[in-house]
Amino acid sequence: MPRLPPIITLENSITRLTLSPETGGSIVNWLALEGGHWLLRHSSEGDRTERSPRRLACYPLLPWSNRIGRGGFQQPDGWLALPANSPGDPLPIHGSAWQQAWTLVEQDSLSATLELESTRPFSYRARQRFELEGGALRISLQVTHLGEGAAWYGLGLHPYLPRTQHTRLQVRAGGVWLCDGDGLSERLSEIPSEWNSKHSNPLPSTVDNAFTEWDGECLITQADAGYQLYGQARGSDCFMLFCPQGKDFFCFEPVSHPVNAHHLSGRPGLRLLAQGQQASLEWSLTYLRLA
Repeated sequence: MPRLPPIITLENSITRLTLSPETGGSIVNWLALEGGHWLLRHSSEGDRTERSPRRLACYPLLPWSNRIGRGGFQQPDGWLALPANSPGDPLPIHGSAWQQAWTLVEQDSLSATLELESTRPFSYRARQRFELEGGALRISLQVTHLGEGAAWYGLGLHPYLPRTQHTRLQVRAGGVWLCDGDGLSERLSEIPSEWNSKHSNPLPSTVDNAFTEWDGECLITQADAGYQLYGQARGSDCFMLFCPQGKDFFCFEPVSHPVNAHHLSGRPGLRLLAQGQQASLEWSLTYLRLA
């Protein structure tokens, strides 16, 4: 039987969090102890044996989020060619941090810090810190550029959440990036009514787009399970909403930039970091029981 990657467990009186540093620095599960509700999509032992962050509950996105077109992008010191890095997807996706093993550098009963030092596609050091505080899960993601030449960076997190016919999302945004046939952002538009969730609406049947001018807050209601998750982000003007047709999960991803920002005018949301400079993103989800 294949060896299961080791996990780290954080727990207080309200929730339990498990992490798999070896599997892309991913969250395995987040559980509400009273009621036994999986607050992120549940990962089984079989999912863990696959050693893929896409089978787990959440993973980090850096040094960019989502897909990049044209086979790479322009850096200050020249063209950076990027191969496809995920089976079944012809475009490079989600950077490189999710496909490398992270190292545990600090841990106590309520917090853990993971670190990754990477040389692909350029040199950077990344840190993730996870903390449980009451019913809240707090995640901070930080990257430091190590290369001699400056490089473009984007950050994000990719949580999977349970979806039922009763799931509701409330979130405010100013616009949405519509995509071409390859799923790459093409033009900024008003939000279509079927994708507008400012009044705690049911999830769209299908969507995979970046929403911008976000105030950093969201509310996810799971009425049949009797709880809500209140989300807050810092360092993130955008979120990705991914609702695949007919699946029992959806993804609400706080990100710093829209899809393919490297090829959009002004590179919205990306940061050009010189050696030693940093960028960061913070995300918290707070578990709230419904009366």
